[in-house]
Amino acid sequence: MRAYSSERFVLPLPDGHRFPMQRYRLLRECVEAQLPAIRILEPPAASDGEIALAHTPDYVRRVVEGRLDAMQQREIGFPWSPQMVERSRRSVGATIAAARAALAEGVAANLAGGTHHASADRGSGYCVFNDAAVAARLMQAEWRRTRRDELHVALIDLDVHQGNGSAAIFRNDPTVFTLSMHAERNFPFRKEASDLDVALPDGCGDAQYLDALDRALETLWARTADAPPGLIFYLAGADPHEGDRLGRLKLSAGGLAERDRRVLGAARERRVAVALSMAGGYGRDIADTISIQRATLGLACDSWREWNNRVA
Repeated sequence: MRAYSSERFVLPLPDGHRFPMQRYRLLRECVEAQLPAIRILEPPAASDGEIALAHTPDYVRRVVEGRLDAMQQREIGFPWSPQMVERSRRSVGATIAAARAALAEGVAANLAGGTHHASADRGSGYCVFNDAAVAARLMQAEWRRTRRDELHVALIDLDVHQGNGSAAIFRNDPTVFTLSMHAERNFPFRKEASDLDVALPDGCGDAQYLDALDRALETLWARTADAPPGLIFYLAGADPHEGDRLGRLKLSAGGLAERDRRVLGAARERRVAVALSMAGGYGRDIADTISIQRATLGLACDSWREWNNRVA
């Protein structure tokens, strides 16, 4: 299975910043050591034109040139630097590459990504550009050019925070179905309407979560029956975990693994390609986040093997 890592493109952050940048290095090291069937590749940077498929050209220019005002930069949560721009381009490029690989081989992954708070004209919540939105629009354009047909897409966002940017970008777009399952009382506090939103109460545990997931997936398949998706972007956040400092939910590591099995299994049964991104993960103990993400990638690799009838 192919997985794309932007870990070499480090975002410089001030001392004491709460974003766990080191998790990308730790995850790559873990995958290299424990999941030899996953081939880690470095993605190309997304171009301005590609990014502008989901963002306004003016916003893209202001990000690239460092012309966001202080309030806009503060909403993103990172200080501007050329490295921030390059890291953001590479993260989008990784999801584009994973989507192409998934359409060819069934399953692929971005070892970062899931920047679902970025909307067309602004960033927010550690999200500069919306990687899944850009990749979805680009895959649709490439599909139309080569197949003379429409590629329908589903975005299954299981980060603990609502995918407000994705919902806004794809509002009134019948070719992309957005599903967000998230903590009701968590960031963002002003939410956008996805095609399907499932808001969960504080303290939600495994059984309640998995029941809600089953019903949400049933709804997704029912509502897309006339035009089923050919590609899923799966934001497999580790932040619903009980040990996450920004989460508010109480899923166990086993519950999160079962979540992944159900999403990947449902897609595989229907022969729908899956491009994963790791999305959020802010464990009080970063080792918990890495362990959860490693399990997600292991299950994705199993699904890739089954898709391609490969022996472990």
